[in-house]
Amino acid sequence: MTRRLTWVFVLGVALSLAALIATNDQDAIATLLRHDIGSLTIKIALAIFTGGLVLVIFRDRLSKALEAMLFWVVIGLLLVVGYSYRFELRDAADRVIAELIPGHVASRGQNAEVVRGHGGDFALIAHINGARVPMVLDTGASAVVLTQAAAKAAGLPIEVLTYTVNVDTANGRTHAAPVTLDRLAIGGVIERSVPALVAQSGQLRTNLLGMSFLNRLDSWEVRGDKLRMRGTP
Repeated sequence: MTRRLTWVFVLGVALSLAALIATNDQDAIATLLRHDIGSLTIKIALAIFTGGLVLVIFRDRLSKALEAMLFWVVIGLLLVVGYSYRFELRDAADRVIAELIPGHVASRGQNAEVVRGHGGDFALIAHINGARVPMVLDTGASAVVLTQAAAKAAGLPIEVLTYTVNVDTANGRTHAAPVTLDRLAIGGVIERSVPALVAQSGQLRTNLLGMSFLNRLDSWEVRGDKLRMRGTP
């Protein structure tokens, strides 16, 4: 079958050249080559027949090559699209993770969003002076309140703190030491020089994200099971 189709294409080329010679004088080929249009016609005809001949002879290999090329072209396009929309895809993935994992902070620019946990609280991870600190939202707390362990991790000088501020906790009234946090970040929401308190040892189990941080934000709200915060511009 392949040999038969090959002879068909060869015969087609021969017949085309014979037709060109028959319709002109003895110098038809030379005259045709001297004109741009005629030359272009011959080139197109030869390209068509040559391409068809190659397609017939190598049709099995060519189909596999085209399939492989198409596969890599699609992969390349996906990579280009993914790179072009990398920020949007990252934000979308961040929101999906926040929905699936309560406490995960979905951040976009100076906005942060946290999904309520199974216990009903908004538990999240904050970064205080670069240290990773787990916290719980407490709108009833007038200030950010840290345990001794969190204060030490944040690099605060707990050995020289003075516990002069009265605070009410789940364990009753106790004393806390006033401090200033150089940097408190929740996702992309970052505040500096945040007033806070450090509870005495054993008096606080959970670090509290209180109003001394929330009041500094451009806005914050609890809507349904989501806590949304917008940092100051």
